[in-house]
Amino acid sequence: MRTSLVVLLSLFVGAAHATTDLSSAIENVRATCGGISAELSDLKVKAGIATGVSAAGAVTGGVALGTGIAKAKVDAKIMWEELLKNAENNNAVLPSLNESEKAEFEKYLEEYDSSVDAKTKISKLNEKSTKLGNIRTGTMAASTATNIASAVLAGTNRVKGDLKQQIDACLESVRVLSDIRMQARIDGSATGEELSNAENIVRACEEWATVDISSINKKAKGAAITSGIGAGMGAAGTATSAIVNSDKKDFDSDKEKKLNMASNVLAGGTAAASLTSAILNGTQIKAIKRAAAVADECEGALN
Repeated sequence: MRTSLVVLLSLFVGAAHATTDLSSAIENVRATCGGISAELSDLKVKAGIATGVSAAGAVTGGVALGTGIAKAKVDAKIMWEELLKNAENNNAVLPSLNESEKAEFEKYLEEYDSSVDAKTKISKLNEKSTKLGNIRTGTMAASTATNIASAVLAGTNRVKGDLKQQIDACLESVRVLSDIRMQARIDGSATGEELSNAENIVRACEEWATVDISSINKKAKGAAITSGIGAGMGAAGTATSAIVNSDKKDFDSDKEKKLNMASNVLAGGTAAASLTSAILNGTQIKAIKRAAAVADECEGALN
């Protein structure tokens, strides 16, 4: 009789101990896996802002490029008008042009308006060229500013080391829970409800093993670098555009043409960099959303 009582007492103590172990393991998972969702939510918001800023930079850079191209066409008309004003006749202009310029010049002659004198036309074209140049300079400056802001946002919007460590700790606690749950199932020391609850937690939280949390930082680094490059090109383009559009410039028309071309190239580069940064920020959001979905599922199972 005494032996049977000891056996029953041992089984009761063992079952109580196993149940306690299971509860403790669940509490450990709750402690290590909780709170991750809130931090990822902050990263997602910042990445969304960075994407919007980069997209704005791409738009302003594109406007700068388009305006620069329009300015180049106006400047070409000024050159043709200057040549026509100083030439005895149209044919006298042709020998000084290369084949490409001859084709452009002949095309310009087809729409030439002889009812307005050259001086008036040149004056109006110069006004238009200056206006377009100012717009290009302004939009380049705006694109530069957005690239700088995007670089700062991307550079700071990263998974911190302690979050990575927390996710690793979360996975380890889930592994321990899985082992304890298996043991409790084998020795029948936990209720079906307890085992089911533990299984749901393990299934939801072990998904962290499928999340590449480092990709979030890689995308942030790429966006920061690209935005930095865009900011550098934008600053150079802004300065070049401002110089070539200044009333105090003291260089010849050939150099002016080259500087305008350089400014347009830099505007295009700035726009491209901003677009690339926006794409990288967008992919970072996707990676964060994936991690956030796992965090929500895990924390939901723990509640």
